[in-house]
Amino acid sequence: DYSEEEAMALLNLGKLASQTKNCMNCHTLLGNGAYYAPDLTKAWLDPMWDSYMLRMGKASKEEAIAEFLQHPSDNPSNERMMPNLGITADEAKGLVAFLKHMSSIDTNGFPRNFGKIEGGIHGR
Repeated sequence: DYSEEEAMALLNLGKLASQTKNCMNCHTLLGNGAYYAPDLTKAWLDPMWDSYMLRMGKASKEEAIAEFLQHPSDNPSNERMMPNLGITADEAKGLVAFLKHMSSIDTNGFPRNFGKIEGGIHGR
């Protein structure tokens, strides 16, 4: 568990990492960015991570996403492979927190096929 200050620092680290690694050059977030790679708005809710957890031998979705971000070429998700951006373990942890937070925003059904995160701040 994290204190509120620790959680905010982790979230801020993830936001900054998403900017410094230029995630939106390929991905979309809240309708902004590029359309080359998957939309990240509700990435935390993607059921694909359940199979990644099993395949990677990770105990949690957080661990699976962090592992994927650090070693994307070892974990191809589709024909368009994410490049290795040199994401550190700390940056990956922050990015996971950032993606989890973004998935909690009520986007009024956008993107389609993703529900609301239970217990989310804005997605009750």
